[in-house]
Order: sequence, then C-alpha cells, then structure tokens
Amino acid sequence: MLAGVSHDLKTPLTRIRLQLAMMDQSPDVEALSADIIEMEGMLNDYLAFARGEGGEKSELADLGTLVRDAAEAARRARQGKLELLVPEGVLLSVKKNALRRCVTNLIDNALKHGSLATVSLDLEARFADIHIDDDGPGISPDQREEAFRPFRRLDEGRNLQTGGVGLGLSIARDIARAHGGDLLLSDSPRGGLRATIRLPV
Repeated sequence: MLAGVSHDLKTPLTRIRLQLAMMDQSPDVEALSADIIEMEGMLNDYLAFARGEGGEKSELADLGTLVRDAAEAARRARQGKLELLVPEGVLLSVKKNALRRCVTNLIDNALKHGSLATVSLDLEARFADIHIDDDGPGISPDQREEAFRPFRRLDEGRNLQTGGVGLGLSIARDIARAHGGDLLLSDSPRGGLRATIRLPV
C-alpha cells in the first residue's frame, strides 16, 4: 500500500513541478518549488523503504570511486565543506546503487547537521569501514538505537531526519546489513556524529 500510494503521488507532483518551472519566478514560486522537491524526496524514501534494496545483484566495484560519486551527489544537494580521505583500489563485491544511496544519505545527514563532513575509507583484515564524520551536535549514546527506528524523528539534540520522513537511517542500515555488514553510530573525532558502514571483505 505504501509503495502504491507513493508511486501514484509522484505523477501529479511532477506535473506541479513542471508547471511551477514555467511560471515567472518569485519568492512564492521558489518556496513552492522547494516544497515539491522535499515532497518528492519523501516519496522516494517511502518507495525505497517499501520495496527494500534486495533485488539488485552484487558486482565488483572500487569503493573509493563509489564513495566519491556519492559524495559529489550529496555535495550538489547541500551546502557545506566536504573532505574526502578515500584511497583507490579497494575492490569489493557490492550492490552498487544501493550502497551509493546509503553513503549519499549519510553524507547528506552530516552536511545537514554540521558545517564540515569528512568521509574516509579504512581497510582492515576482515572489514572495509566507510566513516562519515561531522562537527554537528551528534546523537547521545542512549538515543542511537532509537534513531534507527522507521519513521522515528528525534526530538532532542540532533534530528537526523529534519525535513524528511524518518527513514534515512533505517534504510541505510538495511542496505549495510543486506551486504552482510552493519551501520554503526559513535562519537566523531570532529566532535559530532560518526556513522560507519562496515562491510565484510
């Protein structure tokens, strides 16, 4: 039902967005266009949650290239400073589109809640860790598991889904776990939150 309703709403929203694009630009039109973009983002989150990310086949990918592509997508959507400490040549069999969505979502969260995000990639004996650090308010340890609940929006401190529907972290962790890994939250060396996508190698 959630997928069906979300899919049905996308068509009229697209028509409205196109009509707004043809109107003379004004503060009111710009505000409405921003609302439409936000609503489309929410619907995309609903659709991704409803259908899951399990249908995509795994293929060999360079994690460094994938993370840089995700960072560029997040940079286009958000203002803020982004630092990449990502080596090339770390090859892993992954669901590329799903993992790129996961990384983009977490970088977007970091830029949303801090002025600086740092993305790094560490390769260990058993795991490849993609770290996304920010200098924002963070999430207190006792609220971190709660932040993963679908449709859950934190009321105190940092709300990772401000302007969203409360699915970002839930979707990101589902994607990480579909790869046999996990998504971990901890304190960042930057003073905010560290989100770590841990993938088995």
